[in-house]
Amino acid sequence: MTLRITTDEDTGVAVVTLDRPERLNAIDLPTAARLTATWNGFRHDDSVRAIVLTGAGGRAFSTGLDRDAEVPQPASPYMLDDPLVAVGPKAAGLWKPVIAAVNGMACGGAFYLLGEADFVIADETATFFDPHTTYGMVSAYESVYLAQRTPFGEVARMALMGTAERVSARRAYEVGLVSEVTARGESVEAAVRCATVIASCPPTAVQGTVRALWSAQEATRSAALSQAPHLVALGNLPSPEQAKLFGARHTEFRTR
Repeated sequence: MTLRITTDEDTGVAVVTLDRPERLNAIDLPTAARLTATWNGFRHDDSVRAIVLTGAGGRAFSTGLDRDAEVPQPASPYMLDDPLVAVGPKAAGLWKPVIAAVNGMACGGAFYLLGEADFVIADETATFFDPHTTYGMVSAYESVYLAQRTPFGEVARMALMGTAERVSARRAYEVGLVSEVTARGESVEAAVRCATVIASCPPTAVQGTVRALWSAQEATRSAALSQAPHLVALGNLPSPEQAKLFGARHTEFRTR
């Protein structure tokens, strides 16, 4: 099982857990498809009124796309197939509130999910970074999602520093990426508490509020994301060259 879902019928809160801890909850193609199906399912399930999204195992929320995932690409830079483009709740048209609970690493493609959460709670072990440039890849979608909720300079620094620097939970809180920092292992509990309060409110009012909040930035986000496939197709190194960089990767980094 790559995705675990539990629902509390009394509170109306569902907890969705990325359940590939042996792969640091990296998203393979079956997991991506399951995420899309899950968000679509929640659209039709009136018993679920708020959702918490987290990762299993304690070491990572998610490290993005699984490196072993094989995604054949058209030759044209205008037709990029991105396997993560539909993994987020907003991409599925789900306007029920989603709270992300982060422990351990959240990097790269994880920002597709964090970028479409309504807010993020992290425990003190959480770190955030974007490895794309280190390995010869363009950080396009990830940077767009982050730029919607984090100051430009912070997004630029994270995207350009690659694996050399990780942003701590405390720093993420200071710049607005995270709304609350908890003790180790308590982010899910804190997120469920928030979700329970939200789920107790009239659902149409909650969903209308979520829709209004996202409308405030939707035009900018949509325009920016429309450029992302071309930037990725034009700027990414060929896969064999990326593989060489991954093979020679260094583990040293500083936490800010």
